[in-house]
Amino acid sequence: MTDAPADVIVVGGGHNGLVAATYLARAGHRVSVFEGRRELGGAVASAEIFEGVAARLSRFSYLISLLPTSIIDELGLRLELRSRQVGSYTPIGAGGLLVERQEGRATRDSFRTLTGDEREYQAWAAFKDRLHELAAVIEPTLTQPLPRAEELRSRIDAELWAAVVEQPLGQLVESTFSDDTVRGLVFTDALIGTFASAHDPSLRQNRCFLYHVIGNRSGEWRVPVGGMGAVTAELIRVAEEAKVEIHTDGPVETIKPLGEGGATLRLANGESITAKTILVNCAPATLQRLLGETYSSPVGSQTKINIVLRRLPRFRSEIEPAMGFAGTLHLGQGYSRLQAAYEEALAGHIPDPMPCEVYCHTLTDGSILDPELRAAGYHTLTLFGMHTPPALFTADPEGSRERARDAALRSLQDVLAEPLQPCLALDRRGEPCVEVMTPLDIEAELGMPGGNIFHGDLAWPWLADDAAAATAAERWGVATSHPGILLCGSGAVRGGAVSGLGGHNAAMAILEDD
Repeated sequence: MTDAPADVIVVGGGHNGLVAATYLARAGHRVSVFEGRRELGGAVASAEIFEGVAARLSRFSYLISLLPTSIIDELGLRLELRSRQVGSYTPIGAGGLLVERQEGRATRDSFRTLTGDEREYQAWAAFKDRLHELAAVIEPTLTQPLPRAEELRSRIDAELWAAVVEQPLGQLVESTFSDDTVRGLVFTDALIGTFASAHDPSLRQNRCFLYHVIGNRSGEWRVPVGGMGAVTAELIRVAEEAKVEIHTDGPVETIKPLGEGGATLRLANGESITAKTILVNCAPATLQRLLGETYSSPVGSQTKINIVLRRLPRFRSEIEPAMGFAGTLHLGQGYSRLQAAYEEALAGHIPDPMPCEVYCHTLTDGSILDPELRAAGYHTLTLFGMHTPPALFTADPEGSRERARDAALRSLQDVLAEPLQPCLALDRRGEPCVEVMTPLDIEAELGMPGGNIFHGDLAWPWLADDAAAATAAERWGVATSHPGILLCGSGAVRGGAVSGLGGHNAAMAILEDD
């Protein structure tokens, strides 16, 4: 066994691991990152996944909301996060509900046409204002030591706190809105990667909703120019400039804690390395496996489909494709349909039609296509299918993947005025450019247990009033049961999504101890 030249080892070279490594290296620590895959970045990556088609798709994660400007500025990341023209569009029969990013007359008129009067729009506008008030209190705390629940509770309207934090979210949705489409539009933010009903007593849907509406105090999801790979490229650049030692193709097989803190890691190549501080940028369940402890796998709940199109198809509603696809396109996400789909999945069936969200990167940022494809009118689509937990795919991974693909594409076809098939680009072999990834595929590709994109159920971004806060790791929400082993990824208290928060907060805990 040889001692590592580093005093901090980061297990996993995803975006959070690179964030933590850079902060610590700049502060004078000797930091080594060990990534088991050949590429860094984890889910924050771009790739040309269709042979002969020069389109670099954000293959896993695809939009950014929770990454604080302070982290971008402190690390000196040269990133452009671009706003979309449209917030969302929900086709309904021959019409649809359009929500502008900067809401104005078109949004108001769309609500009135859908619901018949002004009441639902007024409820929507008031609801958004209340969420902004919530975000204004919570979002600034994300890069600070965890506040106590009581501290936040005292600064937030009591009724709103109870509705978001203490009661199943369905109660708030149903008491605020009457239209099924509007209810579904609101509730979808509670279901991204989360398998739950509106009235789930675990409140996991509430926590997912909260994370989706507080980013940068507005909840806006922005487009990374150049795709997610541009984010990873910048993180690699600043890490290398800070003299972080990076190892790829270096999977860790075991972690053995040391009594006085820190641990010894055994790599797949047989090498053993020891450091006084280990930052774990993988799921808590993966950490338990590496420690030799018993664990249960978390449950993901999404099907991700990447598509390249020769051109955007036309809508039945006759909205211009450049408008209908410009924001988040909601398909089959009425409130009652979301509940029905949840019950279908709970009974062991792939929801069909599948509730989906669709996003077109290239309408906001065409740089991920080569010039010839841009000139020819090509576009990319990212489709995110809901209520598809891994249990639906285990018995027949190949067949169930195809059934999920068909169910998702049917949801898209149902709102189109023309067949989708002729609009699909073809790869070099003449096959349609459609890639489908179930939770099992995401687990196999990224090592995320259960395909859970958050590494497990999201936690409230604060400390319970009676929670321990004796150590820096506990105060920053990155503690494990082993001294010197800290979480630095999405499994940290404020982890989840592309935020860098897990990495930032783990680094801050170490620097506080320094």
